[in-house]
Parts: sequence; C-alpha cells; structure tokens
Amino acid sequence: MAASLWLSCGGKGVVRLMLGRRPALGAGVPFPTRRGWRRLHGTRELLGTPGIKVLMPALSPTMEEGNIVKWLKKEGETVNAGDALCEIETDKAVITMESSDDGILAKILVEEGSKNVRLGSLIGLLVEEGQDWKQVEIPADHSDPSSLAPPAPVLTSTPAGPSVSAPPKLEHQPGKLQVRLSPAARNILETHGLDPSNITPSGPRGIFTKEDALKLLQEKQKGKPSELKPVVSPASPQPSALEATAVTSAYPRPAVPPVSTPGQPAAMGTFTEIPASNIRRVIAKRLTESKTTIPHAYAATDCDIDAILKLRKELAKDDIKVSVNDFIIKATAVTLKQMPDVNVTWDGEGCKQLQSIDISIAVATDRGLITPIIKDVAAKGIKEIAASAKALAKKARDGKLLPEEYQGGSFSISNLGMFGINDFTAVINPPQACILAVGQARPELKIVEDEEGNEKLKQYQLMTVTLSSDGRVVDDELASKFLETLKANIENPVRLALC
Repeated sequence: MAASLWLSCGGKGVVRLMLGRRPALGAGVPFPTRRGWRRLHGTRELLGTPGIKVLMPALSPTMEEGNIVKWLKKEGETVNAGDALCEIETDKAVITMESSDDGILAKILVEEGSKNVRLGSLIGLLVEEGQDWKQVEIPADHSDPSSLAPPAPVLTSTPAGPSVSAPPKLEHQPGKLQVRLSPAARNILETHGLDPSNITPSGPRGIFTKEDALKLLQEKQKGKPSELKPVVSPASPQPSALEATAVTSAYPRPAVPPVSTPGQPAAMGTFTEIPASNIRRVIAKRLTESKTTIPHAYAATDCDIDAILKLRKELAKDDIKVSVNDFIIKATAVTLKQMPDVNVTWDGEGCKQLQSIDISIAVATDRGLITPIIKDVAAKGIKEIAASAKALAKKARDGKLLPEEYQGGSFSISNLGMFGINDFTAVINPPQACILAVGQARPELKIVEDEEGNEKLKQYQLMTVTLSSDGRVVDDELASKFLETLKANIENPVRLALC
C-alpha cells in the first residue's frame, strides 16, 4: 500500500498522509527520487524494533554444540540480568543458561528439543523495555538450524550417442557397472583419476582392494594401452529413469541393513538407530583420544581391607555412615600428598605438577559416565568426603552439576565393586595422568603363623586395585611405588589421620 501511495502521490504526498493531511486533488507530483525512497524505508517503523542477540554459549571447555532442553521464559516476558533463560544440554550435563541483559524476550528462534546447535548460533532475541517486542527485527542471516540440510544433488543429462569418457569422477554415470571399493582403494582411485572397471577386483565378494588400485596405477604409469581401455558412455536414459537410478557417488559403499519399522516385527538384517546425545558423543571422542594418544601402562595389587571394615563398624556405632570407597578416596589423596610426582597432568607439551589434590569420581548416569570432582581431598576428613561424594553423585544423576564441579581434577577413581567385578582396567581421563580401578572385596584363605609359630588358615577380605598410568609422566617404577604406598595406607587406616 505504501508503494501505491508513493507512486500516486509522490514524496510530498506521503509526508502529508503521514502527518494526517490530504493532498490537493489534481496536484501533480513528480516520481520520488531514490534518496526519498531509501529514507522512507529506513525508518524504524518499517524496519522493526532492533533486537539484542541471545547466542548459544560455551558452558564447558569441551563443548562444541548443545541441545535446547527447555525455555524457562516465554515470548513477551520480562527478563532481568541473571534470570534463568533456558536449559541447555552440554557434553557434560544439563545447565541453566542465565541472561546477561535486561529486557523482554521478543523471539525464540531455536525451539525446545532442538539438537546439535553450534556455539555462537542465534537462539533468541531480546528488546529493551518499553519497545514493541512483537515488531522485533529478525536478522537476515538467521536460519533455522533444523532446516539446514545438504542441497540435493543436481542431475545433468549427457548427450546421446557413444563418446569416450574422461577418467572417472565422483559423479555417477548411468548404466555403468558399480564396483565395491575398500576405503584405501577409493582414495587412490579418486586421487589419480583411475577407472576401476578396467581390471577385475581380486578381493573377497568382489571388493576392489588397495592392491588392485596400486596395480592399476602402475599400469597407468607404464602406459599400457591394452590394459587401460577407454570407457564408452551409453546414451542418456529418460529423465524419469535418471531420477530413479540417481546416486550420490560413483563408487557406492556396501548397502547397510534397512532400518526397522516401529510396531512391526523386525526383519532379518534390520536394526534400530539410537540417536547419540551430546554426552555420549563426547565420551566416545575422549575415550578414543585417550586410547590412541596416551601410552597406557597398568599395575595391580591386592589390599587387605579387614582394618577398614572393622573401623566402619566402630564408626557406625556413633551413627557415622561411610563407605569403603570413601576410605579409598582418602587413602588415594594421602598417597598423592606423599608422592606429589603422581599428582600431575600432561598438556600435550609437558608435565604439570598440581598443588591441589582434586579427585574425580566416576558416576554412571542414564546419559553416560561423568566424573564430578571432590576438591582438596587431602584436607578433608572421611565424613566430609562421604558427604561430598554422595551429594555430587546425586547431582550428576539428576543432571544438575555445575561446570566447576566436573571440570579439572588431578586423579580419577572408578569403582565397580558394587557390580560384583573383581578387577578391571580403566581408561585415563586426559589431561590427567592416572586413574585407579577398584574391584569388589572378596574372601580369601591364607596360611599364617600364630605367636607360637604354628601354621593355621586365616580368612582375609582382599580387594584388587589397578592403576592405569600415562607412561610419559608416570613410569613403571613410580607407579609401583605409588601402589605400594597406597596399599600400606589402605591396610593401616590409622595412618590416614596423620596426614
């Protein structure tokens, strides 16, 4: 309507209309200049209310993307700095995002349940108080993350009639025999522009192997015209047939089993795809990084925990409830204080010895394994350690850990004794240098001598602890001495009160 008024009335006429006047009938007004048009469309009334951007924040050092779990404010509600704005699932936990500005939540651009939202992505807009939040201006460069999808492949027809083709590219040539390639062979063929149809694959089930690709490359370098035959492209099929047979690669990988249909019996070879959460993906990434970049070394020893079990009973009489794992955490901290060379991390370039003894305890949750941290354990008593471990484990299972409660740490402990596991080896949590794997207590009989020198059988409660250490900073001798000292501290819990 604004355009029609402008064309009919001219610039002065529009000004009169906006001021509540009417132009004189028959008054001829020249066509508006470009400057006047730009001034009209540059007004705030037509552009909308400028917004304050709300971006996806980095809520942990390893976070690369997050999921919007729930918006705690609705559009049109007033927001003050420090107010809870939304809940975001990071690679560690579900964390509440707080607003850093005052205003009104004008537009939610990323809805609840959105997955894999990259850091720095625009997720919402605020406007200042007193402004019309319904007319907020949405940036032109914003796009819905859920709508971002790779463009469909463009199919181009080829002229009819036989023709000599160039070396094979990534595009599929209709009517050409498809070859199953190994990853190494695919790389060689695409790098050197070779055609796999010139020789017969030698791999199992007709797979074109790396050796076949190297043989084909050697023949090309020797210039054997009899072996490298030109490929004749067939006539282009009809568009309907082309669409039906289109593929995205000239060398398709072996077909995967079809996805099963909910509510129907699963057919042979089908599978159910389970989407991975951010936490699961980060766990997979860090475990792979740990096992492929850290030279793990392992050492184990058996500890007699009879003294700990006896001390637990004595404390229970005074209504002090502590677990064996609490004693293990305290004994580990005391041992690290006695041997500070083990309380280290590796940052990729060198070793760093830490002053504070912060122990990460592995907690299994529905979303995956997470390691909350008990800070400055050597300075805490058994009762305080028990309370901290219990509170952190509950927050971890509820997904309410704060970033500072799981970031860092100098040593890790993983205990699977409650699941009936005698012993196991754990994967180091980088950049830490060690992790202690704790098994269950088990009764064993040993032959001992009494005060008179007579041999007799005595039952012990033994527990196996296995140390996984980074060979770059904790060598085998240092790891053995650490386990020896830890064993002495566990078997004599009175020593824990002396440090």
